[in-house]
Amino acid sequence: QVQLVESGGGLVQAGGSLRVSCAASGRTFNTYGWFRQAPGKERQFVAGIPGTGNGVSAYYEDSVKGRFTISRDNAKNTVYLQMSSLKPEDTAVYYCAVSNYFGLPSKSNQFAYWGQGTQVTVSS
Repeated sequence: QVQLVESGGGLVQAGGSLRVSCAASGRTFNTYGWFRQAPGKERQFVAGIPGTGNGVSAYYEDSVKGRFTISRDNAKNTVYLQMSSLKPEDTAVYYCAVSNYFGLPSKSNQFAYWGQGTQVTVSS
């Protein structure tokens, strides 16, 4: 049974940093990703990373490039999202998700399993 457990959300001031984690159990996946959903808005892709390969090529939504970094620890089957230079518009529930797709998936329907979400709030 696949289970994704997120942790690390919270309240931070604008300009600050926060790291959220997602521990996956059950098996490994081809792609790990983070999405976010702000109140009244659609769920948005944030970042993704292939599940294997030493030449890791993470990919990001444009608004977070240069500020967010996704990484993984294969031994722990855990993926992280390090967020820096946070802005109030980054406030959202952050979800990790896993996909059986290769090729840089970024659409919600390409991800098969989801975590419960963790709230990130950035105050101005």
